[in-house]
Amino acid sequence: MSIRILHIMAGGTVGGAENIFLEDILALSGSSELVQAVVTRNVSHRVKKLREKKIPVYTAAFSKWWLWPTRRVIKKAIRKFKPDIVQYWMGRAGSYAVEGSHVNVAWYGGYYNRTKRFASCTHHIVLTKDLQRHVIDSGADAEDVSIIHTMASFEKNVIHIARSELDTPEDAVVLLGLARLHWKKGFDVLLNALVELPQCVAWIAGDGPLRCELEELADELDVKNRVRFLGWRNDRERLLAACDIVAFPSRYEPFGTVMVDAWAMKKPLVAADAKGPAAYVQNGVDGILVPKDDVAAFAGAVKKIIDDPALRNKIVAGGWHKYQSTFTPKAFVQDSLELYKKLVRN
Repeated sequence: MSIRILHIMAGGTVGGAENIFLEDILALSGSSELVQAVVTRNVSHRVKKLREKKIPVYTAAFSKWWLWPTRRVIKKAIRKFKPDIVQYWMGRAGSYAVEGSHVNVAWYGGYYNRTKRFASCTHHIVLTKDLQRHVIDSGADAEDVSIIHTMASFEKNVIHIARSELDTPEDAVVLLGLARLHWKKGFDVLLNALVELPQCVAWIAGDGPLRCELEELADELDVKNRVRFLGWRNDRERLLAACDIVAFPSRYEPFGTVMVDAWAMKKPLVAADAKGPAAYVQNGVDGILVPKDDVAAFAGAVKKIIDDPALRNKIVAGGWHKYQSTFTPKAFVQDSLELYKKLVRN
């Protein structure tokens, strides 16, 4: 008999956690052992992909001021779908938790306040060991916290984006950044590093509150002609296929799916040592890890990869090995099914 999972997600129109949410559910849709439904904001591209997989979707506003309309939608979905498990993705969703005969499960993509956001949840899914420590330190029993790693899933023969489409010379070394344009993501470090990397062009795929500020900084540093601000993209696999190096300068990163994307697409990774990358990147083995906010070190790491093909090949091979061992859709689905079965048995 199939396990019935209702996923609850507020989320923004775009974002890294939102990508994880969508891609995880789509991966799980291939299992005959699960039946899924979703309550989420009415974000057209996300709803469309879910419904293409015949997954029922209930839409709600998730307003932080008017809670009852969203609670009504969630209660209706529970009544109609009759889930065995309700999984609340991130803190906003957790604040709408409904108790009942089902099991309430929390999902952590960051250091959320368990007692404030997930008080009604009896089990907690986290992405990393440090998030596991955070939840246990908040008072949860260790047996009630499970690490389920995220994954990357790309087509085998991705058609990369033509550099001419992005006004980029064929002989340029392309550094790709994938993230929201927020102080936490450290794109100012990347722009400053470009000053020392005249052969490089940066593609920055993301949007956010710092776009104007970053554009002004690129102008001040006289690197504007070597930066392409692409906005949010839904074709990151094509950008990954076309780039030379994945640049990941985040100051704050509980995990960082950009790492997994780079490994899955066999691209060398340069990452700052925020908590997520510091826990998963083996320096010189599957990436180059540099201190946060260190422009010279970041530029130096990029130069190493450009100047040392043997190092580049070693890092790419190491990243591919780590991806295959831990971050494939098969591994994610297997780990998720094992947990869901255990929760239903209990």
